[in-house]
Formats: sequence, structure tokens, C-alpha cells
Amino acid sequence: MTLNTTDYLEYYLTLVGWIVSNGIWNILVASGVFALPFVVMVVQEWLRARAEGADEGNKGVLSSMRIENRVWVAIVVILFAGIPFIPVDLSTIKFDTTRSAQCQVSVPQPTDTGWSNAYTTLNNQSALVPVWWFFMHAISKAVTGGAVAAIPCGTDLRQMRMDVDATRIDDPVLAQEVGDFVHDCYGPSRAKLFMSRPTLSDEQMNDVTWIGSSYFLNNAGFYDTYHSNTPRTAWPYDATRDAGLAQVDSGGGYPTCRQWWSDGGSGLRARLLAQVDPDLLTRIGRWAGFLSQAEVNDSVIRAVVSPRQQKMNQGSVYTDYGGQIEKTLPNVVTRGAGDLGLTMGSLGFFPAMDVVRQALPMVLSLLKMALVICIPLVLVFGTYELKALVAVSCVQFALFFVDFWFQLARWLDSTILDALYGWGFGANRPHSNFDPLIGLNNAFGDMLLNFVMATMFIVLPTFWVAALGWVGVRAGTAIQGLAAGTRDAQAAGGRGAGVAMKAAK
Repeated sequence: MTLNTTDYLEYYLTLVGWIVSNGIWNILVASGVFALPFVVMVVQEWLRARAEGADEGNKGVLSSMRIENRVWVAIVVILFAGIPFIPVDLSTIKFDTTRSAQCQVSVPQPTDTGWSNAYTTLNNQSALVPVWWFFMHAISKAVTGGAVAAIPCGTDLRQMRMDVDATRIDDPVLAQEVGDFVHDCYGPSRAKLFMSRPTLSDEQMNDVTWIGSSYFLNNAGFYDTYHSNTPRTAWPYDATRDAGLAQVDSGGGYPTCRQWWSDGGSGLRARLLAQVDPDLLTRIGRWAGFLSQAEVNDSVIRAVVSPRQQKMNQGSVYTDYGGQIEKTLPNVVTRGAGDLGLTMGSLGFFPAMDVVRQALPMVLSLLKMALVICIPLVLVFGTYELKALVAVSCVQFALFFVDFWFQLARWLDSTILDALYGWGFGANRPHSNFDPLIGLNNAFGDMLLNFVMATMFIVLPTFWVAALGWVGVRAGTAIQGLAAGTRDAQAAGGRGAGVAMKAAK
């Protein structure tokens, strides 16, 4: 039989926990301490019978029946939840990694490690699991896995945005050529456009704000008229096209801006596109199914060559209670100060919360191990009552189900941008224009959203155990270990930005 675990640390600590728990149970049995609760039962029921009124009938018969009931319950608890019975055979869960990455769920691959053959001993010690706790482990993992599977799959737009943002023009010659194109083609074309004061639609106004504008490429008098002011070896000298321009020894000509941008593999567009990871273009293309691949490519190139981040939206995509609806000057000043404060705060907060997110699964696995080790002693101190068994079972389930809240928080953090800025949610999306920077240009709102989403890894599990408290299950103190166990790591991670800034100074 198998106990499933979802990561290697839990794999190891579960085995350690049950080996130690078995040792504690063996000590209790060998010393006779495990029998003390039976003495306690007899004394409790005898004192209880004496404290009741004389109208209760024969006290001896009444107390003996109560003692008998409690003894039978205790025997059942010992048989199913105390005596180790089932050998531990740990095996990590195996999933399709492609699907799991799409769904933002981390899955281990034990076949890639030295643990490919599941072991059941540590230092020649093997572990056994009582029947009830084996069942609780299995049902907790099953419910948690089913809940995680119920999380809708989505595209990790945050990672795509970071990939686009991290793409740079590595070739200094190509970067200089982009500058030349702006000087020789885009600048004159844009100046000519606004000298004539044409009537442009909103889409066209957005289009003419970058060097690969289809308006300039497809309309006469712009990129078909202007040309490179320096010879380009990729375009041989053409006596008709380049009449009146100097011939050079290299044989380079003076392509028109349209040729310079669009011509095959030698065009500026194709060479800029080669700077972008093809897999990134494919992933964006799959998500942005409402655009052709050429339009997606243009959007990515636009982000790569833009000297500033193009602002995607002019409003907010979620409600807040900051300022008045029609903002006054004090509101604007306050919002600007808030922007600055969030920016400075994020330097320490984001690294700190990233450390917390990495540490939380480790702390959770250690808490699960601690619970397993506590089980024999808790049962003894609880005199093998069903109440104690149910309480520990609820705490164990609560700890296992915390993993679902971690997965949900990560999924929300990864896909919230798709909900706010994507096309996958139907015609009611807040913004319909596409930008590979995907919404994080809404500086204040989205930075604030980053702060909120980072805390969800603590807030959601806390809310979960608070909800259990509504029905009398006190598991809150068990989950408090998550915050306490990551507090020092959070503080250390937050100091990294200060160290980096001090070093830069």
C-alpha cells in the first residue's frame, strides 16, 4: 500500500515522523504508560457517579456500564489509531509535467532523482502506520488533490510578461541600427504626419507610436519615401533608387525605410524578432488567439524596441476606495506619494514575500511530521477518547488541505492578469487592446495587487483554519507555525534590497 506525498521533503519527513512515532508508541507500551488511561477512566467514572444525585439508581451498575463503554471505545481507538500495523511504502505522485505547468501546479518527478526506487527504511529502521492514520493520510491527499485539480488551468501571463520585459537587443550593432532607423525614418515620418494634422482613429493613434507602424509602412509618403542616410551592405547600390547618393567601396545602397524594415531576413523587423525566444512567441501566440502570429510578433518587437513602456490602460480594472470618484488635486498628490511609497516598499517586500513563498511548503512538511510524532502522546493524554481522535484527525486534514490554498494563491498570482487583461473571459474583459507587458503598466493598481497577492499565501490558510473554528475545530494554533516558521526568512529576504542598494552606493 502507498502513502502519497507531493514533494521530496514531505517524502522524507513523513517517513521520519512515523519512525519516531513508532518508537514513542513502543516506549509507551514497554513502560506500561499506555495502560494508565484505563486507570484514569475508572477513577473518572467512579467520581462522576458519586457526584450525581441519589435518584440515579444503583451507582455501581451505572458507573460500571460507563466504564465498560469507555473501555471498548479506548480499545477500538488503540486498535485502529494506536497500534502501528501497515508498512510504510512512500511513493511520490506522478503527473504530466506539461499539463501541470499550464495549470500552475508544481509536480515532482521521482524518476529523475536517486529516490526513483521508493525506500522504506532510515538507518535500518522501518515504519508502520496505524490503520486510521493511513486512511486519514489517503483521504486528505485525495481531497486536496481533487481540490487542486478543480482549479481552472490558465496561462502564466506573469512569467510571459517577465520574459518579454527581460528581452534585450544583445547585438550593439543592431541596437545602433535601430537608433539610425528612428533618426532616418520614424522621426521624419512622425513629424510629417503631425504637420498634416490628419484625422486618425484611436487604433491608428496607438499604431503610430512605434517604429514598425503599419500606418507608415502601408501609406504613401512615409516609409516608401524616406530612406537610410548611410549605406547598408545588405542592400546593394541601386542606380535608380539611389540616384544622387554617394557610392561606397562596400557596394552598400540606401534602402527605403519600407525595405529597411520589411525585407526578408535582412530587414530590421526579422533581425529584431530573432532576438526573442521563439518559444516565448509561440506561447504568447497560443494565448492571444484573437491575433495573428504576425500581429503577436509586432507586439513583442514593439515592447523590445520601445524606449519607454507603453501604457496599456488609462483607468483601473478593479474598484478601490482611494480618493473621490472624480479625483481632486489632493487625491492626485496623495496617489503620487502612494506610488512612490509602494515602489520603495516593494524593494524589500517582494523579495521578502518570495522567500516566504519558498519557505512555506518546507514549514508545512515539518508541521505534518511534528503532528505524526505527537499522535501517540495526544491519544494517551486524551485517554483514547473519540473526541481526541477526531480533533487530531481534523488538524491533520487541515494541514494537508493547506497545500490547496498555496496552489490556489499561486494560480491566482499567475493568472490574475489574464482575468483583468486577457481575452479568455469573454467580451466583458476590462480592456480589449493587447500589450505583451500585460497590464502591469497600470503602476499603482497593479503594484498594490502584487502586495495583496503576496500576502494571500498566509491569509488564505489562516482563513481556512478560522472557518474550521466556526464549527468547533480548533486548528488555528497549528497553522500559526506557518507564519512563525517563515518570519526570520522573510526578514532576511527583505534586507537583500537594502544590501544591494548600499553596495551600489
